[in-house]
Amino acid sequence: MIGKKTQELINRVIVLILLFIGMVVVITPLVWMLISALKSQDAVNTNPPQWIPTEQIRVQVNGRNVYLYDIQVNGVLRQLALINKEGTTGTFVNSQNPEEQYQLPVASGTRATRIYFHWENFVLAVTKVPFAHYLLNTLIIVVFGTLGTLISCTLVAYGFARFRARGLNFLFLILLSTVMLPPQVTLIPTFILFKKIGWYDTLYPLIIPAFFANAWDVFLLRQFFMTLPTELDDAARIDGAGPFQILWHVILPQSYPVIATVTIFSVLYAWNDFYAPLIYLQSEHNWTVALGLQAFNAVFTKQSHLLMAASTLMLIPPVLLFFFAQKLFIQGVVVSGIKG
Repeated sequence: MIGKKTQELINRVIVLILLFIGMVVVITPLVWMLISALKSQDAVNTNPPQWIPTEQIRVQVNGRNVYLYDIQVNGVLRQLALINKEGTTGTFVNSQNPEEQYQLPVASGTRATRIYFHWENFVLAVTKVPFAHYLLNTLIIVVFGTLGTLISCTLVAYGFARFRARGLNFLFLILLSTVMLPPQVTLIPTFILFKKIGWYDTLYPLIIPAFFANAWDVFLLRQFFMTLPTELDDAARIDGAGPFQILWHVILPQSYPVIATVTIFSVLYAWNDFYAPLIYLQSEHNWTVALGLQAFNAVFTKQSHLLMAASTLMLIPPVLLFFFAQKLFIQGVVVSGIKG
């Protein structure tokens, strides 16, 4: 029979293998995107696909741009340029000495390649369209939208977590029920409202709604606030502190993990949001990065290497944000579900 320790070791190995397989499945598209961003246009369209960015070497021979081949001459592998082809036989020459020529079967050689990273793709990707202006619009939405989310959701969550009133739990239930309401349901009346007040084709519809809270972030903040001892509020109240002073000096200093979590959620949502900008923004000078990337895809659909480069650049800020704030993010998500 298998011992207990052996069984635990086998289970651990199986779990590690499954996690490794899951990691490979998740990371493969990202790796392919980065590799494609460093290829030339011809290399992206090669079949079978190449995992290492390579390109075929061309040389100048008598003013002609021709391919260089790896081919054997008298049992020695050499690199020669193909300057002419007649049927299955080609004329190969030494690119350094064009007078040195050989008549060899073309099928006996392969085109010479080299590993080459096209870093200029990233520069071309951001200069083909005004990505700098798109980035500015996106940052405005991210900064003010995140600020509005933090202010409104913190105040609402504080009220649900610390105040007592008849029907408060019922109101909180109604708030949570809005999570199940698809945004498409309220799209038409909301659009008409913003259109009538003159906010269509401006950044206001993407910023102002953040100042009216949302159920998901309120829930996270409320759950975290309820884990904090109410005795701290009582002590501050005895010292003459009011509700807002308690929130500012007692609650918030202990709530950095959940605040960081809400901030990450808000930043990622605003950064990646494509639906709302597509509905409310028409003029190109108001476009966000997500809209600009979609337009880039439509205009430069045959230049996959530039599209991959632009997508990679758009992915960098969220990855860096999560990388540097992952400890606070995980702590905020875990702790917020302890008490409710």
